[in-house]
Amino acid sequence: MSTFDPDALECLAAIVEEGGFERAARRLSITQSAVSQRLRALEAQVGTVLIVRSRPLKATSAGQLLLKHTRMLRLLRADLERDLKELAPSSLRGAREEERISIAINADSIATWALPALTGLAQSGLPMEIVTDDQDFTQEWLRQGQVLGCVTTLKQALRGCKVVPLGAMEYVAVATPALAQERLGGKALTAHNFREIAFVAFNRKDDMQSEFVGQAFGLKRVMLNQLFVPSSEGQVRAVLAGWGVSVLPRLLAQPLLDQGLLVNLAPSCVLPIQLYWHCWNLESEVLDALTCALTRSAEVALSA
Repeated sequence: MSTFDPDALECLAAIVEEGGFERAARRLSITQSAVSQRLRALEAQVGTVLIVRSRPLKATSAGQLLLKHTRMLRLLRADLERDLKELAPSSLRGAREEERISIAINADSIATWALPALTGLAQSGLPMEIVTDDQDFTQEWLRQGQVLGCVTTLKQALRGCKVVPLGAMEYVAVATPALAQERLGGKALTAHNFREIAFVAFNRKDDMQSEFVGQAFGLKRVMLNQLFVPSSEGQVRAVLAGWGVSVLPRLLAQPLLDQGLLVNLAPSCVLPIQLYWHCWNLESEVLDALTCALTRSAEVALSA
């Protein structure tokens, strides 16, 4: 098997991750012409096109394989950095962009328990990038080799990966007391009145609101009037501003319920969403540290 030039591999990664040749050149501190030359040399070595010149730029299937290989090399370098830090701390420099470790985590976990879990690693100098997506889709980032681990609802381990159960995040339906009084006459949500009020969802991929209503009232098909706010904290602010009702993590909603700023519109219904940590099945101190940090935090924050 051919040995690929690490600089050429990182050039390919920079083009895809930055979305263009010019930005890749700025990131790598080389000319745009040098970026093109490195890519052409890598494509000549592989014998096929690696980048689709579309808007946005996309890696071909062969390009995706090389990107996954590049991220594995980053993980090896990160492991080496951790070992060297113990043996010769003064020899270490700041982490380079190409050493960044990428993981995908759903927005609700980022807004509640996941960031505290990763704080120690960030403070120790681990160069992380957190990609956010809906919990039902984060595994696609891992499947495509764009990240080395993800928090997702998928139970079955992906090919070449291992999976660790994290626990369940509980969701409740909340709104302001004023809105509940105005739209629902101060009553709880029912199968007959949920259409009278708007629901604030994360984005169009988010089916949390309809799943909650369907489970609460035994409905197979649910059509909701929805507004979209692509941020967990933004959803909370929208609900507090009276936009509508939203199904939010209890971890976010409970302090506001305790203060009387929100009311639980379906107190007898809680929607538990099981979460799992998936990562590449490799021997790596960095992966072990990420797995340990996330599972420990999840044990405290999530339901068994």
